[in-house]
Amino acid sequence: MPAGAPEAAPEHLISPVQRAVRLMEYIAEGGPTANLSEAARRTGINRATLARLLDTLEYEGVLERVQGGEFRLGLRFLGLAASALASRDLVSLARPVLARLAAETGLSSYLVVLSGGEALYLAREMPDTPLVSHIRIGSRVPAHLTTPGRMLLAPLPPAERRARLGSGPLPTATPYSPATHAALDTVLTEDAARGCAWSFSAYEPGVDSCAAPVLGQDNQPIAALSLAGPTAQFGSASFRAEVERRVKDAAAELSRLMGAQGGASRQA
Repeated sequence: MPAGAPEAAPEHLISPVQRAVRLMEYIAEGGPTANLSEAARRTGINRATLARLLDTLEYEGVLERVQGGEFRLGLRFLGLAASALASRDLVSLARPVLARLAAETGLSSYLVVLSGGEALYLAREMPDTPLVSHIRIGSRVPAHLTTPGRMLLAPLPPAERRARLGSGPLPTATPYSPATHAALDTVLTEDAARGCAWSFSAYEPGVDSCAAPVLGQDNQPIAALSLAGPTAQFGSASFRAEVERRVKDAAAELSRLMGAQGGASRQA
């Protein structure tokens, strides 16, 4: 390829998606859409295709129709953008908190959010002695199987939990995993009352974990912090108490950074 020549697009890309993105960029920059022929010329999108894209994106809430046949970015798009920006802020603010947790306890620390019925792992800090675990950044795990997932499920109404997780029976990872909604409800009630969730080999055999919720500006959980390590490290009651205190304090600190009123990490 000659120097300065544009890089060829990969063959597997989906052109309708590319056109939709191009159209949204055009509208975000204030491009008019009342005159479809002019909008088609300026975007390079066929007029009939452009009309279908506008109707589809409006139906999905990504675009909103305003007076005179013009469009603007819709609430669904803005909500996605806000969530993406919030997640970036959350991760960047959480990294030093996670690093300190791992250094102080010798355990692995994680930042987790709820994605549907799954716990999505956004960030991780490892101590000098790594934990043998299948969980990596980007891992998705059924939320009821993990301590951070449980802390994010706990404040949800039971009907919403069932909608997210399915009617049951619930998938299990070890004999200690809750296998029914009734069993999970009992566990979540205890988690909420304690302000943190504990797991002793409930997801990965030989791995124990403790998690606490991170609150947002509305004082509702937006994420959870967790500490995990080999079961042997959790043998003493004093160490377990220290882990619980540190993870709660760290979650409260991150809650303050995220704008929670009072910064206290508490469950509704």
